[in-house]
Amino acid sequence: MTLRKKLPKMLIHLVLILFGIACIIPLISIISVSLSDETTILQEGYSFFPQGFNLSAYAYVLYKPAQLLNALKVSLLVSAIGTIISVLISAGISYVLSREDYKYKNSLSFYVFFTMLFNGGLVPTYILISNYLHLKNTIWVLILPYLAIPWFILILRTFMQKIPHTIIESCMIDGASELRIFIQMILPLAKPGLATVGLFTILQYWNDWWLSLMYIDKESLVPLQYMLYRMINNIEFLTRTASIMPGMNTVPAETARMAMAILAAGPMLLVFPFFQKYFVKGLTVGAVKG
Repeated sequence: MTLRKKLPKMLIHLVLILFGIACIIPLISIISVSLSDETTILQEGYSFFPQGFNLSAYAYVLYKPAQLLNALKVSLLVSAIGTIISVLISAGISYVLSREDYKYKNSLSFYVFFTMLFNGGLVPTYILISNYLHLKNTIWVLILPYLAIPWFILILRTFMQKIPHTIIESCMIDGASELRIFIQMILPLAKPGLATVGLFTILQYWNDWWLSLMYIDKESLVPLQYMLYRMINNIEFLTRTASIMPGMNTVPAETARMAMAILAAGPMLLVFPFFQKYFVKGLTVGAVKG
């Protein structure tokens, strides 16, 4: 292969390498700051290498390890159960919407889309969940609200529309039931789409702190993100107090925030490689066809 033919491919590889480096640099910077000394960071700014190596930020965040482990357990439980149930429900609705022979396909599609534009409002939702459904201070209040997200349903529906209808018809001729067709044929063929929606869903559950802020008072049900949110508020309060009272010790504000970011993002960084081979294909197919 001549240099003239190799040049376009080399340029593409160079652009992708630079883009990859640009994505990695912020993560390296976060790790570096979390391992640095707070005073040095305030004086000299951020760096790619730890300045004045110090673990005080992690000591502050991990001050109560039992509480942190419990919050991590709640987040893992909610993310795992919520993602599995949500993907199954979304796949079931999407399969119905993708069927060409379903009589109410257009009406149901509009109903799903309409919920993306309007909702019941914060106060009615709170009254419904707390006073009528009695879900406040239960693990289910962190799971149920995100079980059927319209955008994910539409992504899966678009993907399932790519599956030839003749496959479904041949299964019906062979005597397969709708449930068997869905479980043994549709779900295996829709793996890229399911993996894409599954990744988005697990991120939705993992990063959520709003539901726990609204409905959780029990310390045993506080998830990781909400606990870190409260820590940040405490750090800001202590920082303001330290500025008023010079005799107080310096609070590791910047370094503690970076340590929290590592703790929050770490598990998801481990999960993503398992979805990677399906992610691009599922996202691309779901975005191209309308």
